[in-house]
Amino acid sequence: MSSDRAPVLVGVAQYVGRETDPTTAPDPVTMLADVATRAAYDSGVGQSVFAHVDTYLQIPLAYWTPLNGAALVAEQLGIDGRARVQHTGGGGEIGVLAANHLADEILAGRSEVALMTGGQIWKTHERAKAAGVELDWPTGGDPAGADERFAPVAKPMVSEIEERHGLTRPIQAYPLFENALRAAQGLTLAEHAQRLGEMMTEFTAVAAANPYAWFPTERSAEELATPTPENRMIGFPYTKYLNAVLNTDQAGAYLMTSVAKARELGIPEDRWVYWWGGHNAAEEAWFASTRPNFAECPSMKDSSVGALDQAGVGVDDIALFDFYSCFPIAVRMACTMLGIDELDPRPFTVTGGLPYAGGPGSAYNMNSIAAMVEQLREDDRSVGMVTGNGFFMTKHAAAVLSARPKQGGWDRPDGPHPSSAMETAPAVPDDSASGPGRIEAYTVMHDRDGQPSMGYICGRLDGNGSEGRRFLATTPEDPDLLRDLLASEAVGRTGHVRNDNDTGRCIFTPA
Repeated sequence: MSSDRAPVLVGVAQYVGRETDPTTAPDPVTMLADVATRAAYDSGVGQSVFAHVDTYLQIPLAYWTPLNGAALVAEQLGIDGRARVQHTGGGGEIGVLAANHLADEILAGRSEVALMTGGQIWKTHERAKAAGVELDWPTGGDPAGADERFAPVAKPMVSEIEERHGLTRPIQAYPLFENALRAAQGLTLAEHAQRLGEMMTEFTAVAAANPYAWFPTERSAEELATPTPENRMIGFPYTKYLNAVLNTDQAGAYLMTSVAKARELGIPEDRWVYWWGGHNAAEEAWFASTRPNFAECPSMKDSSVGALDQAGVGVDDIALFDFYSCFPIAVRMACTMLGIDELDPRPFTVTGGLPYAGGPGSAYNMNSIAAMVEQLREDDRSVGMVTGNGFFMTKHAAAVLSARPKQGGWDRPDGPHPSSAMETAPAVPDDSASGPGRIEAYTVMHDRDGQPSMGYICGRLDGNGSEGRRFLATTPEDPDLLRDLLASEAVGRTGHVRNDNDTGRCIFTPA
């Protein structure tokens, strides 16, 4: 394939909103059009590039429900009405997933200039609600094509049994994986807390130097991992400072073209960052409670190794990572799946990550891709990897980028999936589980005063002809029992499961 078709990111921009008055903060159209315009100027050619855009993708914003928001922004930018203008589905992988899709479109000659935007004005919405202010955000847009979506979500985020047990939020689900991986690694609770602090303090240092970070504050490992009134425990083992912050005002944009089109438009080569390869994958065991092994993530391995394989490089060739980091487990699992030491000296973020730089809904990758492009331009011999993670470590995407041209083509190597040695089939929870059981994964949720309030347990039944069957359960609301679960490793602990006919939930009581 001709190198003229090589996909290049040519313009990027980020936005962080510091306006505290919701009546003067920009509306969604203004915010997205502004960050797209700055990406156009970052390419070196300015707004004239919009006349050449043939594909525009926009990540939807929470709390903004116009007839067609993507069409509103496209019109504001002067994008040709014949261009493909689409909203995307949701999920933290969507920005990388879209980059991989757009690169494939450019390689195939179906697109020449593509624009992607995404963001969130969650904080402005919160401030307006608290002040009783009605936000005058645009509500129109040509309804034709409003229902068309790139990468629509095919399945819900949680199952019916998870809904019934109240296991519906990331702050409840991600700690299940974290505790399971800790046990698989043989770390004590104290060693694990220290590991989380040591890893994530590096993220705070990056955020502190990032002008687009929501919380540009460097914190020590001890400060991150130690529960205090200001840093209360939320879902064990995660304190507040180890959780993603979603209620931000942030946005990002990138422009992607072919090499030939970049030359035609006069975009300077020092703005080009080449897409070398990418891959996307989703769990066969879609729902969190059905994962056959909570200490593994097969689709994460497939997406990351698949991207490296198409790029023609190995993990040791990567100088810069931005691992999706809604919670530490997302980073730790990425390291595990790629065989990287968690304290590897290479940076695992170029933004500061979702807990510190901020995680604007499904649009975090708009910021991570922009930041990666900027860093690769500065070090034009380096190779970088950006990853995305949607739902409960369910959907994944990875891309490999560099400011130098790729050697060779873009064919994917033949062979088995990287995760072929892992178990991938769903372990569906028994809807009426009862009898002796053993914990595989767990967490203890805490109230706003930092006191334990509820436990979630995933495990396997023992005996009575039901050996090995998965169960999902909550614990009794007994503070002493919950404190006992927090005192020492609970993975592998035995107990008894009963079915509560009144609530339809299973209840697990540790022995």
